[in-house]
Amino acid sequence: MGLLDGKVALITGGARGMGAAHVRLFLEEGARVVFGDVLEEEGEALAKETGATFVRHDVTSPREWERAVGTAGEAYGRLDVLVNNAGILKYGRIADMSLEDFDRVIGVNLRGTWLGIKSVIEPMKAAGRGSIVNISSIEGYIGAEGLSAYAGSKFGVRGVTKSAARELARFKIRVNSVHPGAINTSMVKDPDLMKEVDADAFVKSMVIKRFAKPVEVSHVVAFLASDRAGYCTGSEFTVDGGLLTGAGY
Repeated sequence: MGLLDGKVALITGGARGMGAAHVRLFLEEGARVVFGDVLEEEGEALAKETGATFVRHDVTSPREWERAVGTAGEAYGRLDVLVNNAGILKYGRIADMSLEDFDRVIGVNLRGTWLGIKSVIEPMKAAGRGSIVNISSIEGYIGAEGLSAYAGSKFGVRGVTKSAARELARFKIRVNSVHPGAINTSMVKDPDLMKEVDADAFVKSMVIKRFAKPVEVSHVVAFLASDRAGYCTGSEFTVDGGLLTGAGY
């Protein structure tokens, strides 16, 4: 018996990295999964591999949110879980970053999350309950040089999560945020970021001295999506190997 048996989930940014790990684990735990991404080739390949339903989905577009949510309803008749996983990172100091780059990061990471919450309220009300899991970051707790846009967006996700949790509890819709630390995905290998980071010093600063596997985040996300987390809402869950204990800061 799976943790998510009977659940229908929509996962954004699901074509690769942490999102793909969420897709695979949710399927293993018994969920029926629709996932979206702008990476159509990777998305189609994952759908063929896993049997999940893929939809091309730009999370900054209200129309594409309508299509993604509609796909879940048409395929499975309901929607129980949303994982707002889609996100981008752009390294650049404030003095050097263009307004266009700043707006792009805020648009995907924060606007996309807000639109996702807004888009699933009615189908979750119709289902009688729901769980929304917003993927933030440890950068939603601490700022880092060169990551003003990313940190600003992830701090914003924390705030939106807490407001949504208060607004939606009356409909039995829970809203929580997950805050990964150093996860072994392509995002943390951004070339501009890698040029600025002393990787050896960073690993030494960790309490658990390794990068996490994406699925280690997925297990926390799946718990929050499940009925076992029925009394959790408006809460923040770190998956950071102890980084926020203060080591290295």
